[in-house]
Amino acid sequence: MSSTVTGQHTPTALIIGASRGLGHAMAAEFLGRGWNVIGTVRDASARTPLHDLADRADGRVTIEHLDIDEPNHLAPLHERLAQRQLDLLFVNAGTTNNEQTPIGAVPTADFVEVMITNALSPMRVIEALEDLVSPTGLIGAMSSGQGSITNNTTAGREVYRGSKAALNMFMRSFASRQAETQRAFVLMAPGWIRTALGGPDAPFTIEESVPLLVDVLLSKLGMPGLAYLDRSGQTVPW
Repeated sequence: MSSTVTGQHTPTALIIGASRGLGHAMAAEFLGRGWNVIGTVRDASARTPLHDLADRADGRVTIEHLDIDEPNHLAPLHERLAQRQLDLLFVNAGTTNNEQTPIGAVPTADFVEVMITNALSPMRVIEALEDLVSPTGLIGAMSSGQGSITNNTTAGREVYRGSKAALNMFMRSFASRQAETQRAFVLMAPGWIRTALGGPDAPFTIEESVPLLVDVLLSKLGMPGLAYLDRSGQTVPW
């Protein structure tokens, strides 16, 4: 595996939503490439795979508590991390429901749940913590190829699609407000992966996917501007 660690600087990644699945695997991948990792968990009382990773990491993995749907968690997290500079902030969050329901028939509460978790909450996290990220660092979020309006020719998963398209739009606005900075911004479309969200029929495993995703993120460090990319680093049409 490649590493971006050079000289005396050990870079730090903050992975939001790292207790299991893709987030945990990304934390492990960055750790294996020589990075320090801060990972957040939603349930502060539960033992997770991230705790097992931390136990083996010789102090290089820090676990923090954050429920991204609770805005009052953000200021305390910022205070706890105030003395640390981040080289990468990546928000890995997602939920879905009503996968086969046409959008007009989706209950309001279900619509609100997905839109808050997938679109509003990730941006709240980014807005609250972005000042901790190095001026030449990277800020990213887990989007989806299903957030592409251009590529939507099959319908299905309409609430989920809409929430990821909204995330893409909000991230584009955020990046535009930082157009004069040297930061990189990435919306990642990881492909259909066998996770709790992706389900057992997905064609890609976490083990084969995460190194590719991390490769893409590392390739964007030092490249200012916003990119919407798939697992191979190819641009996804908006």
